[in-house]
Amino acid sequence: MPGFGVRQARRAEDEGWDGIGFVDSQNLAGDPFVELGLAASATSTLLLATAVTNPLTRHPATMATAAATIQAESAGRFVLGIGRGDSSLAHLGLAPAPVKVLRRYVERLQGYLRGEDVPFDVAEDGSGEIAPVASLGLAAGPPSSRLHWLSRDASKVPVDIAATGPKVISTGAVLGDRVTFAVGCDPERIRWAVGTARQANADIALGAYVPVFVHPDREVARSCIAGGVASYARFSVMHGSVTGPVGDTQRGVLEAVHDAYDMGRHFSHGSPQSVPLTDEVIDAFGIAGPSSYCVERLLAMAAAGLTKLVIMAASIGLDRQAQREARRRFVEEVLPALR
Repeated sequence: MPGFGVRQARRAEDEGWDGIGFVDSQNLAGDPFVELGLAASATSTLLLATAVTNPLTRHPATMATAAATIQAESAGRFVLGIGRGDSSLAHLGLAPAPVKVLRRYVERLQGYLRGEDVPFDVAEDGSGEIAPVASLGLAAGPPSSRLHWLSRDASKVPVDIAATGPKVISTGAVLGDRVTFAVGCDPERIRWAVGTARQANADIALGAYVPVFVHPDREVARSCIAGGVASYARFSVMHGSVTGPVGDTQRGVLEAVHDAYDMGRHFSHGSPQSVPLTDEVIDAFGIAGPSSYCVERLLAMAAAGLTKLVIMAASIGLDRQAQREARRRFVEEVLPALR
């Protein structure tokens, strides 16, 4: 929708949010870097991020160029969020990237963002189908790859790794500038994720994605958040087995979510994957209820060592009035208590 990203960014800044993230899922949404560039010019303090991109649909040099451009245009307000990929890759017929692919990609990406010379990887980039430039018999050519236009005085773009499983959490803690968990809101699961990250890097900054819906009636709130929670909880059972600590009852529900998952109803209200959810699982992977309840749970997450909470939007297809009221309650009654 023309102008949507700019309107959302201006509204977020006016309401007092710290930042806004744009999804990178080429078949479901417009290009995030175009939206981010427009948002950068329309705001002055709002942090900007991809939430999140992936290691397949853009070459690391192309990704670094887009990220560094937004960083320059926003005067240092950009964060590059990246994960293994989900809907973006599913709509190309692919599963999420293996951890080793993400690791190699982030290593190269960070080199570009630091302004370093990055060795060619002809086998990877050419997919065995494109010959190296040396085959052209040039008198001279680049010996490696780097962003020649990148100013040495520019602040480096922070790379934030979205992570659920222990291997991605550890990889993110070593190679990223921040790790943002997608593990739910249950205290035991948060402690597990924090502990896993700290084992790999004791100083890494940590955050979490959090589905939140504010409503005086917890049952109503749960029903409104269920579509988003189902898609979010699926990250913890992506390949059929549950990652991280859960009880036997929750494990069965998560496995049922996995088996019922319809990517065509990704993050949608009333989706088939939301049907198996119980109150217990919704409360473990989302925060739904009155303002005071939401504040209490969000503060508890912060107390566990998280310095950033990414509040996830309401389920797609939910009644717009219900969405507006929930956002108003969050901005007026929850957000001030988190400062």
